[in-house]
Amino acid sequence: MKIITTHKGSDFDALACLVAATIIYPDARPVLPGTINANLKNFLAIHKDLLNLWTPKEVDLDTVDTLICVDTHSWSRLDQRLSALSEKSDLDIIVWDHHEDGDIDARESHLSQTGAAVTLFVQQIEKERKLITPIQATLFLIGLYEDTGHLSYPSTRPEDAYAAGFLLDRKADLNILGTFLQPAYGKKQKEILFDMIRQAERSEVNGFSLSVSRVEIYSRVENLAMVMQMYRELMNVDVAIGIFRDIKKDKCMVIGRSGVDEINIGVLMRSIGGGGHPGAGSALVKGANPDALLETVLELLKGNQYSSVMLSDIMSYPVVTVKEDTPVGDVAMMLREMGCSGMPVVDDDDNLVGVVSRRDFRKVKKSNQMQSPIKAIMSRKLVTIEYDKSAFESARLMIRHDIGRIPVMKEGKIIGIITRSDAMMYFYDLLPD
Repeated sequence: MKIITTHKGSDFDALACLVAATIIYPDARPVLPGTINANLKNFLAIHKDLLNLWTPKEVDLDTVDTLICVDTHSWSRLDQRLSALSEKSDLDIIVWDHHEDGDIDARESHLSQTGAAVTLFVQQIEKERKLITPIQATLFLIGLYEDTGHLSYPSTRPEDAYAAGFLLDRKADLNILGTFLQPAYGKKQKEILFDMIRQAERSEVNGFSLSVSRVEIYSRVENLAMVMQMYRELMNVDVAIGIFRDIKKDKCMVIGRSGVDEINIGVLMRSIGGGGHPGAGSALVKGANPDALLETVLELLKGNQYSSVMLSDIMSYPVVTVKEDTPVGDVAMMLREMGCSGMPVVDDDDNLVGVVSRRDFRKVKKSNQMQSPIKAIMSRKLVTIEYDKSAFESARLMIRHDIGRIPVMKEGKIIGIITRSDAMMYFYDLLPD
């Protein structure tokens, strides 16, 4: 088996590389680590079905003969389960990365200090004249813009700007980019920023201005990276370091920002177990778990024309359901014939009892399980929405619960279903005239 993976705590650049690598290596399975950042989690809640991503626990390590690492070449930055592959002596390894340091010994390496790792793949896609969809182009541009600060970080290279132009020419959607990269800034962030400014310590290092601030927090806080960027700008310094200590968990998040080439934040953070790039980086210390930052509260398309779109405008109907005692094999055949990725499961009285998706079929390990009733593998986590709610609300539910389809209910019965595909119409303004 050939797999592609990236660093834990994945961001948009990591996901963009993962997806782009499947274009270069179509026979490889993309494996996304279990920990991802909050903005990316929101994006995947809508787009997951388009990407066919695998989780580390779904990979049989004994069958892996080729490992393709993207946006990292350090064993410590891989998902803990996948890092066990370092013990395989016959493993073929290919690396695509824009970081300087790494300890993965690869047979084939593609290393270049571009501002974003996905730039390397965009160059290869153009070289091989591969076709990409507008949605792929949009994802790649989000990753590129995130890692280069919209082409404004000192680490940005001419290759990044050229790649951005290439992606825009391939119909990358700047409206979608703005939606998912838009940070939330609320009362909690404001209070932390004010505390940082009050406690700021200014000094000089190697002739450059430095400001360090230590802040205690009492719960998970979202968008500390955004707070750090604002902090550096308000303090008007070359380099800013923030140390955020979670009192309850006794763990720290360290985040750095640099506006000068001479001070490489990525190298600094790697020295304490983290990572990053010359202009930005972070590290969790004392064994902090990746969930130390609160999930981003994304203001999806706030105040624009989409908020008035109703479920009846975009939901799919009539709804095809399946009885809970239907054999797994029969349901798999139905999904293939219909070309859909999932459907609701009902009992004999047509009451909703579960939802089954193609991902649930990964639970099937033996051939005789195909004769088991579908209720054996279906998801019993029921999230529904009333017919009179807005499409905006359905999208928020998908993001909150990380699900791909939501039954639309009226008086306790299913009258329609809203899927990620329907939500794509909602986000990309593909509604019929």
